[in-house]
Amino acid sequence: MKLHDLEVLSWDLRQHTLDIIMAGGGGHIGGDMSLMNALLVLYENHLNVTPTTVHDPDRDRFVLSKGHSMETYYAILCHRGFLDLSDVTARFSKFGSPYIGHPNNKLPGIEMNSGSLGHGLPVCVGMALAGKRSGKSYRVYTIMGDGELAEGSVWEGAMAAGHYQLDNLCAVVDRNKLQISGTTEEVMSHEPLGERFAAFGWNVIAVNGDSIAELDRAYTQAKEAKGKPTVIISNTTKGYGSPRMENKAGWHHHLPTAEEYEQIKRDFAAGKERAQHE
Repeated sequence: MKLHDLEVLSWDLRQHTLDIIMAGGGGHIGGDMSLMNALLVLYENHLNVTPTTVHDPDRDRFVLSKGHSMETYYAILCHRGFLDLSDVTARFSKFGSPYIGHPNNKLPGIEMNSGSLGHGLPVCVGMALAGKRSGKSYRVYTIMGDGELAEGSVWEGAMAAGHYQLDNLCAVVDRNKLQISGTTEEVMSHEPLGERFAAFGWNVIAVNGDSIAELDRAYTQAKEAKGKPTVIISNTTKGYGSPRMENKAGWHHHLPTAEEYEQIKRDFAAGKERAQHE
């Protein structure tokens, strides 16, 4: 999809995400909004999987390691035809519903349950290694939150990926620098993050993760990298798209009031209007 069209679409999907959260009575709204562009660009322009190829052994694999940002993932999966938006919105987080607050692999298009942080990357290392050893051409992607980088399993996975030279693996870090208890640097410092991944043998690409154009280029560069896995450090704004939410840790998990909902809705509409005229 053309980048301009993606810019416009992203605002509609932000609104869908907001509506899912409101209907379900909660959600990780701040991280949903920082994650949106990376997930949208991946699914629209780079990930080789469709609703008809979810069981194809040659399909690309994606794991949302940052599983608590599920509402944005629902919006993307609905747009891509894996799920029905009206059904997700009506039943999200209701008793007995399959649409829970974390990935559920009983739903089409979801490879792995996640929620316990730090598991996505090591599992994807296994998927990528299996692809290499079986001669498959598929690629494997994961998106992690920066808060989960404090988990030791992440760095075990990073070490193994570099050791096996898994150039069919691309990890994205949603680097919004905020987690539920404050800034990542106060809780557990990650810097120099790029140098840490590079030390494990990774190709490192740092981008403005609020920029669809930069993300699109980064995914392309990741495909071109040989002999190394790639990490895209996606420097984002938590709560991106509405000044009411942006860069505020309190919006990590917050259900907007009716007044806040209307303001955020207006902010998203204004963002869409700007994108349409750019």
